[in-house]
Amino acid sequence: MTIETEDIYIFSKENIHKQIKTAPFKQGFFIIKFYTSSGKFSKVVTETLSKFYLYPSGGTLRDSSFNLIFYDSQFDTYRGFEPPKQN
Repeated sequence: MTIETEDIYIFSKENIHKQIKTAPFKQGFFIIKFYTSSGKFSKVVTETLSKFYLYPSGGTLRDSSFNLIFYDSQFDTYRGFEPPKQN
């Protein structure tokens, strides 16, 4: 395994799960980050690390302008997702 594939800032749903264990939780969403290129997720390390917002009450991921990026039921508390406990 290369370092790049272990980097939690390369977009994958597995890395969302990893990041929310320690991500700040404010106003109902987790603040997570991913590498982007031209505003889109990058599969490789780039110079741009962009913020995204995961809303577990609805299972949506939004970009820094709060535009909807995707919905996934595995992140939706109404579908049984239990987010990590916040301190």
